[in-house]
Amino acid sequence: MQGRLSAWLVKHGLVHRSLGFDYQGIETLQIKPEDWHSIAVILYVYGYNYLRSQCAYDVSPGGLLASVYHLTRIECGIYQPEEVCIKIFVPRNNPRIPSIFWVWKSADFQERESYDMLGISYDNHPRLKRILMPESWIGWPLRKDYITPNFYEIQDAH
Repeated sequence: MQGRLSAWLVKHGLVHRSLGFDYQGIETLQIKPEDWHSIAVILYVYGYNYLRSQCAYDVSPGGLLASVYHLTRIECGIYQPEEVCIKIFVPRNNPRIPSIFWVWKSADFQERESYDMLGISYDNHPRLKRILMPESWIGWPLRKDYITPNFYEIQDAH
């Protein structure tokens, strides 16, 4: 089933795949990584002026990684703002997605967290570095195929 935004994107010749609607009726679209930045700019101009959240997850061990963006169209006098969920799937051996930091500044820490936990590189992000784990940390802790290193207990950590 095609939603309102999907129909608008088709009308304007923008490549995407409709994934239907979630349990709240929010339209979900799949965008290719190479098309994401230009479509993000178009969505911003179209009125999606608020990035509610960005997250990422490991689809399956050895499989794809996904970066998910929840966008909201906030307008004055509108009681129920229009929302859309964008999913971008990338291979785990070279997970690269264009950063949308320059479109929505609130993507800063969120994209950094996705990088830190899953190793997804956001191209053109101004400060893409670890945010939760130490810089010396090896690996990506939220990947399903992550092997936990041997930990040692820190003595006298007070």
